[in-house]
Amino acid sequence: MTQDGDLDDLVRKRIRGLRLAKGWSLDELAARCYLSPSTLSRIETGHRRIALDQLAPIARALGTSLDHLVESTTDDDVVIRPHRDEAQGRTTWLLNRDAGPHGFTVAKLRVTRPAPRGGDADLRVHPGKDWLTVLSGTVELVLGDRTILVETGEAAEFSTMIPHAFGARGGPAEFLCILDHDGQRTHLRPSA
Repeated sequence: MTQDGDLDDLVRKRIRGLRLAKGWSLDELAARCYLSPSTLSRIETGHRRIALDQLAPIARALGTSLDHLVESTTDDDVVIRPHRDEAQGRTTWLLNRDAGPHGFTVAKLRVTRPAPRGGDADLRVHPGKDWLTVLSGTVELVLGDRTILVETGEAAEFSTMIPHAFGARGGPAEFLCILDHDGQRTHLRPSA
């Protein structure tokens, strides 16, 4: 089978799978995308070539995008490999490749160094909110003048307009965080 044939087969399977997941018959999907049920059936079974002018309304009716129907299936986008930043004592795993809903990034961090103690110059400020939940260890969260210890199983949410930083207390700590665009740019950029 050719690469184009493989992609066609994948798109057909995705169309059928999404239709079945919604509990729709061929007639229901056909009515929603203004195709005849027989045309849709031939598309799903491979007895008709998929045309772009058919694919766009099918994707729209299924509540997805053309990109999602035809995206790559290579293993390159399956495994997430950590990024180690020894200078900042941090290992980062980005858990979503593209920004999620409303531009949020989800990341797992492992920190080994304590939170900075050098004063306001080491604390960050940016618009929005940060959220984290501790998987293991204790995260030391510095918010302005306060130091808050967030233990395993606990979560924290705070305004990022307060000067802030985080680190580990008493050994390495791992946590999940959800960051908006400004938080992602501030906290996950590689050290200079």
